[in-house]
Amino acid sequence: MYYASIKNCDIANGPGVRVSLFVSGCTHHCPGCFNEVAWDFHYGEPFTQQTIDTILTMLAPAYIRGLTLLGGEPFEPENQEPVVELLRQMKAKYPEKTIWAFSGYTYEQITSGELGDWAVTKEYLSYLDVLVDGPFIEAKKNLSLRFRGSENQRQIDIPATLAAGHIVPWQDWQGSGKGMRK
Repeated sequence: MYYASIKNCDIANGPGVRVSLFVSGCTHHCPGCFNEVAWDFHYGEPFTQQTIDTILTMLAPAYIRGLTLLGGEPFEPENQEPVVELLRQMKAKYPEKTIWAFSGYTYEQITSGELGDWAVTKEYLSYLDVLVDGPFIEAKKNLSLRFRGSENQRQIDIPATLAAGHIVPWQDWQGSGKGMRK
């Protein structure tokens, strides 16, 4: 896997101050995409253990609320195993920090078992707190939406969804900590 960039102190892609990893590679090619350069699976730098170590160091300060995964497409089959390795190491070191992922795939597509190795996808989902799902649709673009680009995209509370067996929307409590992993 390659990655396009890593942003430290990101406040645009989830609640609080976050570290954001923009992976490379995306087959959606949404018209109006804000990050077309990351469609190429070989754009940027190779994702290595050194990259993971850098991200873990960036996550260390107490003011960093968590990690956000974007792209490109973090759920492309070829990106899932390296991302899961990052999430394993992150949760072992920082179990209190939250993980958000943005995907052009819908939750239903992700859980269909058709995006590569289902065991890897299932483990991936087990680490997430919130999934923002669905492709960016330029005709539904709405700049007033918080943490999403178009009105079709959903913010899904993954632990609650997995427990309930149906989609549970994430409740934005304006940073109070409510609705976040305990």
